[in-house]
Amino acid sequence: MNITILCVGKLKEKYWTEASAEYRKRLSRYCTITVEELKEENPEAEGQSILKRLKKDTFVITLEIQGRSLSSEELSARLQELALEGKSDITFIIGGSDGLSDEVSRRADFKLSFSRMTFPHQMIRIFLLEQIYRSFKIMKGETYHK
Repeated sequence: MNITILCVGKLKEKYWTEASAEYRKRLSRYCTITVEELKEENPEAEGQSILKRLKKDTFVITLEIQGRSLSSEELSARLQELALEGKSDITFIIGGSDGLSDEVSRRADFKLSFSRMTFPHQMIRIFLLEQIYRSFKIMKGETYHK
């Protein structure tokens, strides 16, 4: 499975970059993981930048407050379902501080919400990496998720 995370903004603090590197290393056993950082701009410019980077056949999952909340088990099952359907290219999108453009939101095949609360984008990136890692551990029946 090929997973891309498109995110607006860069990780600046060492603790975020180290956490990201650790989860990307762990995930390398299960999938090809790519993180692309995009320049912070107004939502429309960010949206155009995001849309230009999407592969035609990728399954797009946007992170949005109004998206659907899933448990870790449900996210794992969803990713496994996509793989069984032959959708091996998945792109997660984390927008900027002003959210996603309407155009990007409309392009989503699935809208995922981690919470109705607002979190820093750097933190959400780490949450997402951890949950993708947890999803693979659940799929493989490996101990990590309790």
